[in-house]
Amino acid sequence: MLRMTNPPHSRFPFRAEHIGSLVRPTSLVQARQQFEAGHIDKSALRAAEDEAIRQVVKLQEEVGLKVVTDGEFRRGTYSDSFTTQGIRGVSVQLTESEGWKSSSTHGNRMARRIPKVVERIEWSGDQHAVDFAFLKSLTDRVGKFTLPGPGYIHYRAGREHISRDIYPDLDAFWSDLVHAYHLELRALAEAGCTYVQIDETSLVKFGDPRVRALLAARGDDWQELLRIYIDAVNAVIAGAPAGMTIGVHVCRSQDPSWQAAVGYDPIAAAMFRDIRSDIYFLEYDDPRSGSFEPLRLLPEGKKVVLGLVHSRKPELESLAFLRQRIDEACRYAKLDQLAISPQCGFATGVFLGDDSAIAAQRAKLARVVETSREVWGQA
Repeated sequence: MLRMTNPPHSRFPFRAEHIGSLVRPTSLVQARQQFEAGHIDKSALRAAEDEAIRQVVKLQEEVGLKVVTDGEFRRGTYSDSFTTQGIRGVSVQLTESEGWKSSSTHGNRMARRIPKVVERIEWSGDQHAVDFAFLKSLTDRVGKFTLPGPGYIHYRAGREHISRDIYPDLDAFWSDLVHAYHLELRALAEAGCTYVQIDETSLVKFGDPRVRALLAARGDDWQELLRIYIDAVNAVIAGAPAGMTIGVHVCRSQDPSWQAAVGYDPIAAAMFRDIRSDIYFLEYDDPRSGSFEPLRLLPEGKKVVLGLVHSRKPELESLAFLRQRIDEACRYAKLDQLAISPQCGFATGVFLGDDSAIAAQRAKLARVVETSREVWGQA
């Protein structure tokens, strides 16, 4: 087993990471349900969120993480943080009202959330900066804030759901969207945020033949979209204030029934070469993630956080297993270019709102820290 001793100075922020969302306690889920039913007001919901965040920050500190989040406890979904709350001009449409539905092309799936651009996109203000300031007040660890990637709206909506009256030219759509991200990053930086993770979940799906066919049917070429989305990510990163680290999370989300079952091979060259971030968060928890071979294309100076710990299954990975997986990755990338995390957020899977899962989550996060200390001598 390779192990670093006296690790050299590195721009890599942390060896032990987590992706952002954490298990929402039942009390918080119930408070959100009561709020949506009109039984409590916004201040009562926020008080419940504040208390849950205090507890989840304490959990992260206790397991030894040096980077913490608010668990994304103020969100309904990962995309809500920006698509429907951080900007104006976007509404959300559910494509099915009856919940689970059989599909001949997508398996069994939930009603899909389709963002629709109905007005000119504008930044909504500094609410997320206020939220981050609360997180920062609770801990002396580094706080990380996560945002959905700029490709999310276009990938989910397609040209059909981006108003031609508002945006006859898509260049203006991208320009307004990127500008909104720049204002968001600036506000977060003013609140003391130095670490942002962009969740760009669309990129890896471009390798799936089924996804390519669906995109072609609506008039999109996946290779052209790969270029456009990478350009959009780079434009967002270019507007990050000085001193802010931006990492890019590339995953296919938690739903195994219809998300892309393909590795990173088709996008690895463009992803590693062209995205102007030094840090990538990649899921590597099961066979659908493919092999580690794409890591051979990782340039000097860039780093990958290996998502080796499953966030949807309660079974705890052994230290020996995780060390073996890191050894396998080191066949293609240097150990100093790697770190470890869960493969995705905990709250987007079976752990959502389940108090019994909090203990399993704690054990998995502690195992991530234990592994990082064993392999790199640091968390």
